[in-house]
Amino acid sequence: MNIMEIVNVLNENLWNKVLIFLLLGTGIYYTIRLRFIQVRRFKDINAHVFGNVFKREEKADKDGMSSFQALATSIAAQVGTGNLAGVATAIASGGPGAIFWMWVSAFFGMGTIFGEAVLAQKYVEKIDGEVTGGPAYYLRKGLNSKLLAGFFAITIIIALGFVGNMVQSNSIAVALTSAFSIPNWVGGIIAAIFAGLIFAGGMSRIASFTELIVPFMAILYIVGSFLIIVLNYTQIIPAFKIIISSAFSAKAAVGGAIGVTVKEAVRYGIARGLFSNEAGMGSTPHAHAVAKVDHPAEQGLVAIFGVIFDTLVICTITALINITTGAYTLGLTGIEMTQKAFGIGLGNFGTIFVAISLFFFAFSTIIGWYYFGESNIKYLFGAKAIWPYRIIVLLFIVLGSILSVDAVWQIADLFNGLMVLPNVIGLLILSPQAISILRDYERNFLDSVK
Repeated sequence: MNIMEIVNVLNENLWNKVLIFLLLGTGIYYTIRLRFIQVRRFKDINAHVFGNVFKREEKADKDGMSSFQALATSIAAQVGTGNLAGVATAIASGGPGAIFWMWVSAFFGMGTIFGEAVLAQKYVEKIDGEVTGGPAYYLRKGLNSKLLAGFFAITIIIALGFVGNMVQSNSIAVALTSAFSIPNWVGGIIAAIFAGLIFAGGMSRIASFTELIVPFMAILYIVGSFLIIVLNYTQIIPAFKIIISSAFSAKAAVGGAIGVTVKEAVRYGIARGLFSNEAGMGSTPHAHAVAKVDHPAEQGLVAIFGVIFDTLVICTITALINITTGAYTLGLTGIEMTQKAFGIGLGNFGTIFVAISLFFFAFSTIIGWYYFGESNIKYLFGAKAIWPYRIIVLLFIVLGSILSVDAVWQIADLFNGLMVLPNVIGLLILSPQAISILRDYERNFLDSVK
C-alpha cells in the first residue's frame, strides 16, 4: 500500500465514520443546550448582520475589525469551490435527497459555530500589539492544553494555508483557462500577485477586500443562478419534492444517483454540508475572534448567518440549478455537473459564468484561508514569521496552478479532518462557558439595550 492509498483509507474512516458523527453530534448538543438559538434568535441574527452592512466608518486595525468585516472574511473562506462542485458531488453520490441532509447538518452546525465564535471572542489576545484569536488560543488558555493547541495550529496551517490553497489556485487556473484560454501557470502567477498585494496589507487590507468582494460575488452568483431557476420555474416545486422524497426513499433517486440508498444520501449530504459551511472545523473562529462587538454573543449570532448563507442559500441555489435543468440525470459529478447545468440554462455564456464564479469563490477562499493560517503562525512563532509564511503561501499558489490536484485534495481532506479533532474536544469541554456567555447576553445585555 503506497502513501496515497493510506491517505485515502484514513480519509474514508475519518470523514465517513468518525467526523460525520462527531461534528453532527456536537451540533445537536450545542443546539439543545443553547435552546435552539438559531430559531429563537433568528430576528437578532438578521438585525446584527444587516444592521452592520452599511457601517463602513469602523476600519480594521491592530485592535480588530468590524463585525461585518469579520463575517465577510468568514464567508470568503466558507463559500468556495465546494459550493459549486461539492453540492454536485453530494447529489451524484447520494441522490437529490443528500441536499435535505445537507440542510440538516447546517441547522445543527449553527449551534456549533456559535460556540466557536464566542469562545474565540473570550480568549482573544494580542501578539506584538495586534489582536488575534482562534481555536489554538481557547485550547491553550481555556483547556490549558499546549499539546492540543499546537496540534491544531500545525494542522490548519498545512490544511488551509499551504495544501488547501494549492487546490484553490488550481481552480482559478482552470477557470481562467476555460473562459479565456489563459495557460494554467499564468493564472497561478496572476492569482499569486493579487493575493500577495492583499496579504502585504495585513488584517486591514484583508478586511477591506472581503467586505467588498463577498457581497459582490454573492450578488453575481445569486442573480445569474436565479435567472436559470426562473427560466425553469415549472421544475422548482418538483425539485423540492424529489429532494424531500429521496431523502427518505431510495426509490425516489434517479439519474446519476440510481441505486443509492438512504444511508448514502444521509452520509454524503451531512459530510458535504459540514465540509462546506466549516461549522466545527475551527477555521472561521479566527475571523470572529477579532470582531469589535459589545458582547461576544453578538458575534456568535453573526457567525450563525455565515452557515445560513453558505448552505441554505448558496448550496441550495446550486442544487436547484442542477436539478431543475436536469443536469443531475446525465451521469456527471462535481464541477462538470454544475457547468453542464449552467450551459443548459444560459448557453455558452453559462460556461463563462461558472468560470467567473469559480475565480471569485476560489480567490476569496485563498484570502480567508491565508488569514486563518496566519493567526496560527503568530501563535506558534510570533509576528516575525508572518513574512516567510506569506512567501511560502504564494509559492504554493503558483505550484498548485500547474499540478494535478487529485492527490492534493486527499491530503487537504486528511489535515482538515485532523484539525477538527482538537477543536471539537475543546468545544465540548468548554461548552458550559459558551452557554454562560449566551445567558449573560440574554439576561443582562439585552435588557440594558432595550
